[in-house]
Amino acid sequence: MSNFPWLTTIGVIPLVGAGVVWALPKASARGSRVVALVFSLITLVVGIVAATQFKTGGGHGQFQLTETHSWIPQFGVSYALGVDGMALTLILMSLVLVPISLLAAWNDVPEGGRREQTYFALLLVLETFMIGVFAATDVFLFYVFFEAMLIPVYFLIGLYGGPRRQYAAVKFLLFSLFGGLIMLVAVIALYQQGPGGDHGFLVTTLTGLHMSTTTERLLFVGFFIAFAIKAPMWPVHTWLPDAASESKPAVAVLLVGVLDKVGTFGMIRFCLQLFPEASRWATPVVIILAIISIVYAAIAAVGQNDMMRLIAYTSVSHFGLIVLGIFALTQTSVIGSQLYMINHGITTAALFLFVGFLIARGKSKNITDYGGWQRTTPILAGVFLVAGLSALSLPGLNSFVSEFLVLIGTFQRYPVAAGFAVTAVVLAALYILLMYKNVFTGPKQELVAAPDGTLALGEDGTRPRTGITTTLFDEPEIAKDDVPPEARVRGSAIQDLNLRERLVAGLLIAFMLVLGFFPKPALDLLRPAVDATLQHVHVHDPAPHAGVTTEGSSK
Repeated sequence: MSNFPWLTTIGVIPLVGAGVVWALPKASARGSRVVALVFSLITLVVGIVAATQFKTGGGHGQFQLTETHSWIPQFGVSYALGVDGMALTLILMSLVLVPISLLAAWNDVPEGGRREQTYFALLLVLETFMIGVFAATDVFLFYVFFEAMLIPVYFLIGLYGGPRRQYAAVKFLLFSLFGGLIMLVAVIALYQQGPGGDHGFLVTTLTGLHMSTTTERLLFVGFFIAFAIKAPMWPVHTWLPDAASESKPAVAVLLVGVLDKVGTFGMIRFCLQLFPEASRWATPVVIILAIISIVYAAIAAVGQNDMMRLIAYTSVSHFGLIVLGIFALTQTSVIGSQLYMINHGITTAALFLFVGFLIARGKSKNITDYGGWQRTTPILAGVFLVAGLSALSLPGLNSFVSEFLVLIGTFQRYPVAAGFAVTAVVLAALYILLMYKNVFTGPKQELVAAPDGTLALGEDGTRPRTGITTTLFDEPEIAKDDVPPEARVRGSAIQDLNLRERLVAGLLIAFMLVLGFFPKPALDLLRPAVDATLQHVHVHDPAPHAGVTTEGSSK
């Protein structure tokens, strides 16, 4: 079955599912989520079967499961797909996160009109584009998927987000289009440097070109700016906190957990492979930007009251670590960065979805509107703590392995940069544990429900908290005396996670534990891609320090 178009099949299934979901009549609106989940699970099963056809180890070429068909031969554009270990793991991560997100988003959209069908159809369309962007081995085809992803995300934020959704959606679109336009110019200029022909945009065709130093560096900058915006890195990160905060939690998972990985994926696939000399030239500047991203975003996260924005800032910090590992250019750091992309996707998904479960109960994104919730929602508190500990890289959980590899690999070549990066670990403990403390511990709150559905909070049911906005949409707090007694809801009336939510939490925590204790299969899958990348850049790991004898003693 080696000639079977596995990657095309994986990409087409969710697209067909989106059409089916959209075609459902209004009367079947609630069934749209079931249909979407079924198609996402079918895609996952086919993806797993396709992964079994992938051969680990060397000697199989850079890409496997390849498909190449002439698309626009006059311009050298091909419909070309293929995966190495890095692309395959990112596709599998996407295929896992989509059904989990759909399950978590079961009640995200209220009934009425065709809003539900549109919401779930857009999520499936986005899945198709995510698969395409990681599988494309034609540079122009990659660009098409890179830009196409913006369409469903724009509507998912703009139609279904919070009160500032239009601002967040437009800001996301403008930043992304700016980066995409710069990359388009670089893509066309790169093609002009190549041999042309019917398949002139293939990655393999454009690898190893002889360009002038100035040309290569300019092309590198064009690609890098687009990927730095997508990743995102400081100082072009400002769109992410707004987009994540105004998105539904399931949309935030795919935006931050998957789409943003396209930035770091592109740095490895295109910046390092196509522009090796320019990558070495730009390394000092990129490392400085990565360190600023790590430290600045972690400090910004500590000061956040909005939980969704806090998680977004943690992601900016973590992306800084990933970029640092990529441009440290050691085998350990690069493989750590590739593994970090997977682990960050799982951990961020857990944080966003668990916060989403919390918001669905408390009707507020603000940390100061909570307190003592571990008494009434102990399961939610427990799974949130596990996800938080993963985010701060506790040994035994998934993020520890990748973060440790990044720091160790970076220390081999840039010990000072690694020292600055370690501060992220300390700050992560601060913002994660403070958020947990303020939300789940302390005095238990009383929720006072108004007839319009808004809530006010009181400590131990004795008084409302004043001076704090307690609703998701920044509406004024309701005085307790203005609410009839029958509308008041004690904290004990808040329900803990239901069976569906427990399934979501259990799956994510299982992935954290498996990748934390058994990272070797993933590392074995990634290692050949790392070796190939470093060969393209023509770098080798630094030699061991000369102060150690062959017997292992120091002189």
